[in-house]
Amino acid sequence: MIPNKLKAGDEVRVISPATSLAIVDESVRKLAVKRLKDLGLNVRFSKNAEEIDEGSSSTIESRMDDLHEAFADKNVKAILTTLGGYNSNQLLKYINYELIKNNPKIFCGYSDITALSNAIYRKTGLITYSGPHFSTFGMEKGANYTLDFFKKCMIDEEPINIVPASYWSDDKWYMNQTDRHFIKNSGYSVICEGSGEGTLIGGNLCTLNLLQGTEFMPSLKNSVLFIEDDYESNALTFDRDLQSVLHLPDFEAVRGIVIGRFQKGSNISEETIRKIVHSKKELSSIPVIYHADFGHTTPIFTFPIGGHVKIQAKDEQVKIIIVHH
Repeated sequence: MIPNKLKAGDEVRVISPATSLAIVDESVRKLAVKRLKDLGLNVRFSKNAEEIDEGSSSTIESRMDDLHEAFADKNVKAILTTLGGYNSNQLLKYINYELIKNNPKIFCGYSDITALSNAIYRKTGLITYSGPHFSTFGMEKGANYTLDFFKKCMIDEEPINIVPASYWSDDKWYMNQTDRHFIKNSGYSVICEGSGEGTLIGGNLCTLNLLQGTEFMPSLKNSVLFIEDDYESNALTFDRDLQSVLHLPDFEAVRGIVIGRFQKGSNISEETIRKIVHSKKELSSIPVIYHADFGHTTPIFTFPIGGHVKIQAKDEQVKIIIVHH
């Protein structure tokens, strides 16, 4: 089930199912609203978006009210999350999935929001999106690629050829918008050659793994996995988190893997990624691509969880095409 694309005049509702809007600087908010208005969209905030507790989040009840209200409101055409965090999976048992199924609309965020996006897809069949948070739109520099691919996925209808960004950054832009450091992008890296296509599943790897063994975990049959992690990950934790996915009963039907760029703080080199992947026999017969522009470096492309993707990797030539989104 593909939600309707956005058009001029549509309302976007901002909710905080993990970290509170209260920690987002006012200047970031203003630019984010302007960027979305430039796309012809009207931005409104949920009533509890700024509620905040000692964990920089809010009560389960407040977060659920905002999620349900956003889906129930016929004027709302898309829901953007404020930020990621650590506690989105607290909500999974309390979500009214029938409400969502009967009111399909765009739902977008990344990082900890991976738990919600994949659970909603699993329980309702609604395609959700791994893409920018509301706060992401408040980035002053280096945001064009992110904005372009958000538009391609949310507004345009055509298949999307995901090409690498020209430059990337891993600085704390939200703390200093002017002193930015951009690195020339070397493009995709082919870890294992091959081609494959299937249902796109994934997002933040350690968050996706929280769903294993639950009713909220999507099937991996005939899927292409998009996985990434942040600075809290390292070679050892990525290895075991990846191995955990490989142990799932339906992993043998996975058709390929695309890995997002790691943050510098993880100290994971491309050589390390190659060693980890090549150490796993389960991955020897499917394409594995690294250095894709999604995850916790910037900029990022938007991709549909539950959409259909084709990938091809041979002789360092890569194609990633989102067919249905």
